[in-house]
Amino acid sequence: MTKGEIIVARKATKIKIIPLGGLSEIGRNMTAFEYKDEILIIDCGLSFPEDDMLGIDIVIPDITYLMKNKDKVKGIVLTHGHEDHIGALPYILKKLNVPVYGTRLTLGLVEIKIKEHKLNNVHLQRVDAGQTVKLGEFEVEFIRTSHSIPDSCAIAIHTSLGVIFHTGDFKVDYTPIDGQLIDLHRIAELGKKGVLVMMADSTNVERPGSTLSERSVGSTFENIFRNTRKRIIVATFASNVHRVQQVLDSAYKYNRRVVISGRSMVNVISVAQELGALNVPEGLIIDINEMDQYDDNRIVILTTGSQGEPMAALSRMASSEHRKLDIQPGDLVVFSSSPIPGNEKSVTRVINQLFEKGAEVIYESLDEVHVSGHACQEELKLMHRLAMPQYFIPVHGEYRHLRQHGKLAESLGMPKENIFIGQNGTVFEFGKDYGKISGSIQSGRVLVDGLGVGDVGNIVLRDRKHLAEDGLMVVVVTIARENGKVAAGPDIISRGFVYVRESEDLMDEARKVVRSVLDSCEQQNIREWSSLKSAIRDSLKDFLYEKTKRRPMILPVIMEV
Repeated sequence: MTKGEIIVARKATKIKIIPLGGLSEIGRNMTAFEYKDEILIIDCGLSFPEDDMLGIDIVIPDITYLMKNKDKVKGIVLTHGHEDHIGALPYILKKLNVPVYGTRLTLGLVEIKIKEHKLNNVHLQRVDAGQTVKLGEFEVEFIRTSHSIPDSCAIAIHTSLGVIFHTGDFKVDYTPIDGQLIDLHRIAELGKKGVLVMMADSTNVERPGSTLSERSVGSTFENIFRNTRKRIIVATFASNVHRVQQVLDSAYKYNRRVVISGRSMVNVISVAQELGALNVPEGLIIDINEMDQYDDNRIVILTTGSQGEPMAALSRMASSEHRKLDIQPGDLVVFSSSPIPGNEKSVTRVINQLFEKGAEVIYESLDEVHVSGHACQEELKLMHRLAMPQYFIPVHGEYRHLRQHGKLAESLGMPKENIFIGQNGTVFEFGKDYGKISGSIQSGRVLVDGLGVGDVGNIVLRDRKHLAEDGLMVVVVTIARENGKVAAGPDIISRGFVYVRESEDLMDEARKVVRSVLDSCEQQNIREWSSLKSAIRDSLKDFLYEKTKRRPMILPVIMEV
């Protein structure tokens, strides 16, 4: 070292991987990658509310960490167009307006959402499978995979440390509907050069063997259409474009016209047809108002509602609330999907309603009307063998799925210490020769209720649960301003607690309890409204529990005249 020479110690390079959703749950997939003071995001999905999330429409990821580092975020990269991967975008882009990269159909579905939410100045950048784009320090490669929607991709992030390989949702389908095979060759090339970390779909890790090809459903539809002389109603996910194509193909072959019901189904079919992802012969799809011009054995209704959603088209048909369609005796209803975990009761309810109306119903446990879009054990083993990652993070699954996927990786020879299982918010850190969990950041669920995003929290949900279980009692008291004495009341209004007309004695006793409390407060010269309300609430709560063993929410209202 010569005199005056300055040595600058280079900071060791590392990459942080931070899941914001998609771990220990099905859905809400979103992961941040932080490298050289820049952030890349893969996917931006939603999940549907659990049973105890009363009134909630959807659940999206908490992006507090991203907002604190918004200047670092270079863009959002999408693996495919399912709701659990793109559904949160309109809400996130309102706060974090960064470029969005995806394939043709994926961005087509995103555009629908952007228009619905009236978002302006959103930069969408179309990318084709096999293409690599540069986002700051990240080189992002899109690799074609097979899934239940066209234009699905795995993502390879190229850095100076090595490749981070994210499989996205995938299965290995050797006979895909659109003829677009998963690019196993490219994945093997990456594995040969060296993959530092792999993140892989864990949804079907508990299922042995391999997932059936989507074409196997086609033969089932062929049999159904060939042997049915009545109207056919097929319920499936709107975004399952390959399934929709097979329904259209069978309808065309057996000379049936197709009626589309459900806004999301209409939107997806329109976009997929426009982009060439769906082949629809001219005249095959007819307007719902033209249906009466055809005999029942010439009609197929393609609809949403395969998950038993209360407002979806099939649910409204089953409950006779659809304006233009009703279930007729002899209709054949096909559920071409499997229930998302948590939706089983809703699906069963709709199936029972359909049977009660005289329909015949085919669902997954009765016939091969659905195959998964996710890899089973043998396909997962193939992916591990091809990619040969140094480190592994199982993603896209409940905690049991992540654990089982970790065990599968171990069985293939991966050292246990190289397998990392975490939660949303866990910070995984990797260098050239190490991997570790280095901490955690704020993460969680943001609840969307109507136009409100994040304004409903645990306390509001607790109150809604309380109201749903025990009801509400409102106590109205009018007090004279000049002397603080009771001028009118107490009046009691009950909602969801007891039926007042059949419980007049209980209501009279409750009024006496409240009046007694007010008299006692008057004698003690207690006039502070908060003290009066607290005394009313406490006394009435004890009285009602003693009489009914219920604890309604008690809401005292004091008015001054």
